[in-house]
Amino acid sequence: MLKGRESDLSEVKLKKGEPVDRALRRLKKKVDRENTIKDVRARRSFEKPSERRRRKLKVAKFSAMLSARYADV
Repeated sequence: MLKGRESDLSEVKLKKGEPVDRALRRLKKKVDRENTIKDVRARRSFEKPSERRRRKLKVAKFSAMLSARYADV
């Protein structure tokens, strides 16, 4: 058994008469909302805690810069 891995899988059921490309688009949106791809890429290699802090600080600075830039608009 995969220890709860099966519940982690994203699943999209085809509706009757629905084209496959539309169902694929729904699956991609669902995976994107669940951050599945982001998690997989993050777990490919070990990230040191200092690197994680540095990355999060960089994202926070960028978000603060954007919010400050568009606060007056």
